[in-house]
Amino acid sequence: MSKSLYVGNLPWSATEEGVRGLFAEHGNVLSVKLVSDRETGRARGFGFVEMDDADAPGAVQALNGALYEGRNLRVNEAQPKESRPPRSPRSPRY
Repeated sequence: MSKSLYVGNLPWSATEEGVRGLFAEHGNVLSVKLVSDRETGRARGFGFVEMDDADAPGAVQALNGALYEGRNLRVNEAQPKESRPPRSPRSPRY
């Protein structure tokens, strides 16, 4: 089994390879997904790391608050995405 970890406060320069390397020091990393803005393609400063169940708690403890490229990371177990009501179409701006 695996756990998904939320990783926040990432620097804009963070790469999936760099984040994978950081978490790999604390266990088996199954996947890394950094979130980017749909319109601009620019990093949004957070992502998700999937790790083995047994390794995830140690990674959270070691990396939550840790300094990474000048930023203090926020790392915790990812929560399921809450369902939101559908977005209404944008009204034109005049």
